[in-house]
Amino acid sequence: VQLVEFGGGLVQPGGSLRLSCAASGFPFSSVTMRWYRQAPEKERVWVATIRSVGGSTDYADSVKGRFTISRDNAKNTVYLQMNSLKVEDTAVYLCHAYVDRVNYWGQGTQVTVSS
Repeated sequence: VQLVEFGGGLVQPGGSLRLSCAASGFPFSSVTMRWYRQAPEKERVWVATIRSVGGSTDYADSVKGRFTISRDNAKNTVYLQMNSLKVEDTAVYLCHAYVDRVNYWGQGTQVTVSS
């Protein structure tokens, strides 16, 4: 299993970024995918989920209405569109898959929101 995130960077408050996570090594279309984030010296927290069946989504209250998770099963990729970014969104963003009772994480991509 491999998860590779990209698309992070430096953005001003109010700006947008689109993160991608390319997955391989497992039946992607059958697995629920999640995004988490971890700010410096803080615990890793859940951000968003997109289910394998039906593609329903859930969001943490802190990002609801600003972030959108989506997936392209043909490309084995999950996305996180982040709009109206705030300074407090600064963190390393990681994608997650639970496969065969094992938690897998990517290496993360840094998102910095600063003026």
